[in-house]
Amino acid sequence: MRTAEGLTSARAAQLLEQAGPNQLPTEKPVPQWRKLWAEMTHFFALMLWCAAGLAFIADMPQLAVAIVVVVIVNGVFAHIQQERAQHAAAKLRALLPADVMVRRDGKVQTVHASALVVGDVVLLAAGDRLPADMALMLASACAVDESMLTGESESVSKAAGDRVWGGTFMVNGYGEATVTATGANTRLAGIADLTSKAVSPPTPLSLELRRIVRVTAAMALGIAAVFFMASLLVGFQWRDSFLFAIGVAVALVPEGLLPTVTLSLAMGAQRMAARNGLVRNLEAVETLGSTTFICTDKTGTLTQNRMNAVEVFTADGSVHVTGDGYGPDADVQGHGMDKAAAAALAARAASQGRAELHGGQWRAQGDPMEAALDVLARRLTGTGPGAAPARRLPFDPVRRRESALVGADLFCKGAPETVLPVCGSVPPHVKEHVEVMASRGLRVIAVARRRLGGVPATWQTGTPADLETGLEFLGLIGLQDPPRPDVGDVIGTARRAGLKIAMITGDHPGTAAAIARQIGLTGSPECVLEGSDLPADDQVLGALLDRDGVVVSRVSPEQKLRVARALQARGHVVAMTGDGVNDGPALREADIGVAMGLSGTDVAREASDLVLLDDHFGTIVAAIEQGRATYANIHRFLTYHLTDNVAELTPFVIWALSGGQFPLALGVLQILALDIGTDLLPALALGAEAPGKRVLSRPPERRHLMDRRLIIRVFCILGPVEATTEMAVFAAVLAAGGWTRGQPPAPGLLAAASGAAFMAVVLGQLANAFACRSATVPPWKLGWGTNRLLVWAVLAELAILAACLYVPYLAAVLGQAPPTPMGMALALLAAPAVLAADWIHKTVRNRLRPAQGSAVA
Repeated sequence: MRTAEGLTSARAAQLLEQAGPNQLPTEKPVPQWRKLWAEMTHFFALMLWCAAGLAFIADMPQLAVAIVVVVIVNGVFAHIQQERAQHAAAKLRALLPADVMVRRDGKVQTVHASALVVGDVVLLAAGDRLPADMALMLASACAVDESMLTGESESVSKAAGDRVWGGTFMVNGYGEATVTATGANTRLAGIADLTSKAVSPPTPLSLELRRIVRVTAAMALGIAAVFFMASLLVGFQWRDSFLFAIGVAVALVPEGLLPTVTLSLAMGAQRMAARNGLVRNLEAVETLGSTTFICTDKTGTLTQNRMNAVEVFTADGSVHVTGDGYGPDADVQGHGMDKAAAAALAARAASQGRAELHGGQWRAQGDPMEAALDVLARRLTGTGPGAAPARRLPFDPVRRRESALVGADLFCKGAPETVLPVCGSVPPHVKEHVEVMASRGLRVIAVARRRLGGVPATWQTGTPADLETGLEFLGLIGLQDPPRPDVGDVIGTARRAGLKIAMITGDHPGTAAAIARQIGLTGSPECVLEGSDLPADDQVLGALLDRDGVVVSRVSPEQKLRVARALQARGHVVAMTGDGVNDGPALREADIGVAMGLSGTDVAREASDLVLLDDHFGTIVAAIEQGRATYANIHRFLTYHLTDNVAELTPFVIWALSGGQFPLALGVLQILALDIGTDLLPALALGAEAPGKRVLSRPPERRHLMDRRLIIRVFCILGPVEATTEMAVFAAVLAAGGWTRGQPPAPGLLAAASGAAFMAVVLGQLANAFACRSATVPPWKLGWGTNRLLVWAVLAELAILAACLYVPYLAAVLGQAPPTPMGMALALLAAPAVLAADWIHKTVRNRLRPAQGSAVA
């Protein structure tokens, strides 16, 4: 039975058997083989598997093996990358302590946290992680850090009768509490459930790739069907026509697209890591480039995450701390220094946080605000902490003040509106100065004292109402968490990039609004909301939040989730920052979850897509810049790939239109060699192109990868020029060799002509690689050597070309031979022809649209 000394061991065992262990519920893990299988069987991979099977049926085993290798390598690589993510629910279990002190059988015992049951009496001390949801029975100067659950940056004082939550921890004081909920019934378990149920939406890149693959697959099958009918009409046997159509379909599948995209994203991730942004999900690299709305926390991201006492106002004047209050160069100026020092000492006496000196710089230990008061007292008086208080009257939300009994004096600090009324007399201008300090964005606390003149025993047990009366007003202290020095400039850069920014924080609305004004975040008109005031209708909520510079304070985990969903419903790609357990669900729900690497919890980091290694808002913008560059690079090598496809398809079109009278310039294996052999390295090098100068001077990309501009450039400019050169070279070599229409060319002549056409396509793609570096600037203005990877890739492309033409076995497999001198001379014209067409197109386009620039330049 439960007694005043807690439960009996027998009763605890009975309750444990009924309710189960005090552990968060776990989900059955997905087997590794199933995860790997999913990477091998998505739509694009299935299409490639089908292509490999068809190639095998068509008696082209080399092609089949090459495609299978591409699928397997990409599947394994993607699996390894994704295994580093999405373990938030598992990390939550580590937040519960292993052993706790309880009262059972009338004595103190140590039990494992999993053995706790409802009704257990738990002993708590400073530094303890709370093992379950509990109600305090005894509390002495208790302060609990609930930031992981509430987002509130300051510790919360607790009194007897207050509730405390599992997963939080005691920062001050000691107490005893009765367990009210364990395991799956705790508030922490509720957040774990929200985190596990939140599903990350598909990324813009994945949606675009699905669209491109579906379009490409439909085109390949449609064109293959056309050529199947055409080959039947020109007299091919049914089986030969079918195999020919299979070869055409396989040739049109972009085998190199998937590895090119994957490796381009990996390059983007490496560059982000060099700028303090750790990417945990490769597709997040591109999604960052599509971001339209940033929901950022305040503390640590926009500010320096340390409170700083900057002003002391007394009846004799004001004392100001200029410079960094924690640094050696801070200066103290003003009038009434003695009274200011007395106020600072009183504030420190009523505090428990302290600061330590390291290399001339003060560092906070414990509560940031109380550490700032300690630094202020040391700076004004040069003395360290005095005697420990004989008794503390902890802060509570009703009184909104706290006191400490030191010797014969009672020192009190708290909100001015609660401290000033209990003072005997207050100068008339004090209340006005409170408003002045608050309007400057300072957090204002009032400090007072009572000289007791001895410490009767009743004062040791007296209530706050008995002791906190007739106080002597000492002063007002203004504190601020300084904004990061460059955050205002970064916000300006983000806005020029077309991004909307909102502050979503658990802090007080006044504090949040003041910081937002200081850094230039608030919009016009100013919009400051509290979580409790958010409208219940999600559509109304979305309309209310869909503006730049909105500030939302005092948000709960559920409200943060609603914010992300409401903005996504209005078409935004949302980046959401967070650092605590409470942020896990919102981080997973947002398009981009951004966690703090320095101050964030494991749960937040594991639920995120991007981890800021320096907790700096500027790193988010830098990551967005790299994300946009990666998007542009994908656009570049997609243009490069599709231009090659036009040149690859053209010989089949001409063959079909001629009724088989004009020979095929390229065969299926030659096309495979172009796709995987010569094109892959330049495409990868385009994926390493550095961000353009104007990448953050325009709105986010909100268009398809395969858009009208790309289609015009590929199918009306670059592709036709390359294909025309290819077919002209092929026809010229055939004609010079004596071929006449309607007659089959000699095998040697056909092989040499095909080799010349192959060479023309490769050289045209060589020039195309440089042309695709920008949609507005010709390559000679960018500098031929500014992308060194591309230079090496082009040299490798030339080496592969030479091997394909002059290594006898390889040339025989591909069905070609070295071109004749005339064929080689004509093929060399492909590169200047592509560059000339590209320059004319860019010149005309820039003159017609001079002000809009390029989305991919």
